[in-house]
Amino acid sequence: MPEFIVSNEFDGICVKNFLRRHCDVSARLLTKLKRVDNGITANGVPVRSVDILHAGDVVRLILPQDDRLVTPTALPVEVVYEDEAVVVFNKPPQMPVHPVHGYRLNTLANAAAYYSRQKGEQYAFRAVNRLDKDTSGLVLTAKTGYAHTFLIGRTRKEYRALCEGELTGSGTIDSPIRMKPGSIIQRETGEGGVRAVTHYRAQKTAFGHTLLSVTLETGRTHQIRTHFASIGHPLAGDDLYGGSRQYFPRQCLHCAVLTFVHPVTHETLTLAREPEDWLAILEKKIRSVGYE
Repeated sequence: MPEFIVSNEFDGICVKNFLRRHCDVSARLLTKLKRVDNGITANGVPVRSVDILHAGDVVRLILPQDDRLVTPTALPVEVVYEDEAVVVFNKPPQMPVHPVHGYRLNTLANAAAYYSRQKGEQYAFRAVNRLDKDTSGLVLTAKTGYAHTFLIGRTRKEYRALCEGELTGSGTIDSPIRMKPGSIIQRETGEGGVRAVTHYRAQKTAFGHTLLSVTLETGRTHQIRTHFASIGHPLAGDDLYGGSRQYFPRQCLHCAVLTFVHPVTHETLTLAREPEDWLAILEKKIRSVGYE
């Protein structure tokens, strides 16, 4: 149940403007709240969107029940963090985030639905960040529409990637990305594309590969994969973009660090998980060829 205290600067503001401007309540949610019994109260008393609030008032919301649910499926997915507002999953590779053609019951959304039902909870699946099917790592999900709206733009991600070839130091790839002619999946850089900016820092180089820390200034489909392929350093295991699967059975890309502002407490939380599968292969390969 979200709760907000009216500060002095909002003394005399109406309920609608307070919720929209200060509390990140969307117009759609505000409309739904009007249909919920005691959906909006001030100091325990139901209020209308046109009513006036005063400094010190405590505004509480009772969020409507979700009606957009997916089929629960028992799938092994690690829960990294959970509270009353959010759940953070460590998504494995080979698992889409949302149901799509060919993947109706074996997605993260299905796994999340099963997990919530086992706890006696029921809410729609709302992913704040999304990963490709073959990309593993942290996915932040919101239990309510309000939390989801609040988290948009208040989330930062850091990826681990392993590219072919040797890179040193840090750098930025600023190249527009467009759909590759003749393909409905693959992207490429080039004129007419949408601007995309990727920042990277080399962490370790061994046996012709470089372990990278990557952050995104923009969020385009296949951005990391496309950008590193465009500079001649495709991700290891990413055969769609020219990477070899000689050592790695899937693309070496993982969302490792997730930082977000909590929608209820407004605290900044940082969670981390490293990629266990391909990082273990990398370390084993390093040991086998005598690198320190």
